Amino acid sequence: MVGVSGASGTPYAAAVLRGLLAAELPVDLVLSRAARLTLLDETGIAWHDADWSRPLAAWLSAPLGGNVADSAADSAADSATDDAEDSSSALADAVAALVAVHASGNLAAPTSSGSYPTRGMIVVPASTACLAGIALGLSKDLLQRSADVTLKEGRRLVVVPREMPYTAATLRHMLALHDAGTVVAAASPGFYAGARTAADLVDFVAGRVLDAAGVPHTLFRRWTGELGGARRPPH
Repeated sequence: MVGVSGASGTPYAAAVLRGLLAAELPVDLVLSRAARLTLLDETGIAWHDADWSRPLAAWLSAPLGGNVADSAADSAADSATDDAEDSSSALADAVAALVAVHASGNLAAPTSSGSYPTRGMIVVPASTACLAGIALGLSKDLLQRSADVTLKEGRRLVVVPREMPYTAATLRHMLALHDAGTVVAAASPGFYAGARTAADLVDFVAGRVLDAAGVPHTLFRRWTGELGGARRPPH
């Protein structure tokens, strides 16, 4: 289960979703009402629960800070375009095969019940309001209810706050979630993996979130104990 709330950080959610699809894991996805506005603001993609497959595939295949080809690199640009089209097609196929989307107001959705089996849930990004709602057990929408179910069933819950700085209330809510068994994984990218672009930093956070969820991935180069090793070209 993946929940996306209204905090800025839709690229983090997209990277996590791509990682789950690459691992061939089925995904139940819910976007809060605020998340849809954030997605529109950050990507220009309008989300509709009734027709979600195309906007989801577009979101997952949209480049972050992609290069714009010039006339001196036409052949390379054509090749890159072909590669991008192949990647987009593969993502669209994975979305169709593995993803189910539930409206945030649909409290009758399968994930609102503990009898519906899941491996756990990732909330990425988690706004402070969403984080508070989960910590307090408010279950005001399907996202919060699904997180509450994940906790009560003893399944793995990973919450990814992105907003900062934190108020005292937010810190108390994080501690409450930690004490309840949640992994609170703030969206804090590391720089030791040889990141060269903003997309690399996003993938680092997404990879660490997937680590916390127990999902295998190859999103970043892991630390091996060798100083400067990440700056060398990969083998």
